[in-house]
Amino acid sequence: MANGKKSKKKLFIFGGLGLLLLVILLLVVFSGNKEEIVSVQTEKVDKRNVTQVVSATGKINPVYQVKISAEATGEIVDLAVREGDVVRKGQLLLRIKPDNYEAQRNMAVARLDQAKSSLSSTKALLDKVESDYKRVQGLAQKNLASASELETAKSTYLQTLSNYESSKSGVTQAEASLKDAITNLNKTIVYSPMNGTISKRNIDLSERVLGSGFSPGTEMLTVADLSKMEATVNVDENDVVLISVGDTAKVHVDAFSDKTFKGVVTQIGNSAVTKGLGTQDEVVNFQVKVLIVNAGNSIRPGMSCDADIETEKKQNVLTVPIQSVTARIDKPITSTPQGVQPENEVKVKKDRSNKPKEVVFVIKENKTKMIEVKTGISDDTYIEILSGLKGDEEVVSGPYRAISKELEEGSKVSVQAKHKATEKK
Repeated sequence: MANGKKSKKKLFIFGGLGLLLLVILLLVVFSGNKEEIVSVQTEKVDKRNVTQVVSATGKINPVYQVKISAEATGEIVDLAVREGDVVRKGQLLLRIKPDNYEAQRNMAVARLDQAKSSLSSTKALLDKVESDYKRVQGLAQKNLASASELETAKSTYLQTLSNYESSKSGVTQAEASLKDAITNLNKTIVYSPMNGTISKRNIDLSERVLGSGFSPGTEMLTVADLSKMEATVNVDENDVVLISVGDTAKVHVDAFSDKTFKGVVTQIGNSAVTKGLGTQDEVVNFQVKVLIVNAGNSIRPGMSCDADIETEKKQNVLTVPIQSVTARIDKPITSTPQGVQPENEVKVKKDRSNKPKEVVFVIKENKTKMIEVKTGISDDTYIEILSGLKGDEEVVSGPYRAISKELEEGSKVSVQAKHKATEKK
């Protein structure tokens, strides 16, 4: 009796375990065959106005400014302006102590006087020698003077004439030295080269500055016309080719977060500005200047800014949300095409390389259809479709992960609440 009870108990245990394994097996089989459904949002393909924008950052600078560097060396003995002062062209800005330059001018004046005195004496001697030479010539013609006397008189005359020409040269050199000394002396007085504002003052009274005629001396002042300002921004090398002189722009100055300034592109740099050369962080930019047409008097040089340059506008073109367009790569060829030798198979695969193509996913009967498209310009929200779509299709617009990775041709989807179509701009 006891053995019978034990046998029944074992039967129930093993039977229960077998049933449990069967249930697990069935769940695995049926769940494996179940197709995954991806939850997506969609938006209708429609015609809109699109404005392509290139964004860049930079600084505010005056269109016209002059940096004044010292051309004379010495102590600042008179400083007539402060930073922020409005000045007129020709107005006195500062004086450098002129003592050394005045001494050089006085020495040049003395050398010129000496050279002129020497020239005057040589001219008097030349006149006498020339008169004697002419007299001897007259006597020689009458055979009253010998050939040797004539030759001696001629030699004396030519030597004196040479001395006279040398004295004239000395006077010219002395005059040039005096002119140079006066020019250097005048450099100790600095006047404003233009109408404007003292935007920067790097020196103080009694400070000593260094001047040079061959290289820039101490930078002392900057005079700028603050009525005309521009944004100098750095544009990526891939975007600069889209910009043209005359393109309009919206400039946002960090100090005026609630105001947008209008601008026009006036200059595009031809030389690249490279940062991090030779490193992984290497960046190649080009400087673009944008004239601010409504700057007013509030903007100051050196302020940080962002510029949105409108490079192209298109009206009433077919568009989809910019996130709807993604890239896909064709699956590589695994079989050898007919007529191709096996040894050339690798080359064929390379020739039919996996080049990314732009696609969108259209919803039809809760399944996706992958359509290759050709795109045009874009703004922050929508991108132009040049070919591949006709309009009125429902394209997948989100989420990003589904569009970029999960969706394939024929994927089953569950459409969630649709984005409301944005009104035409």
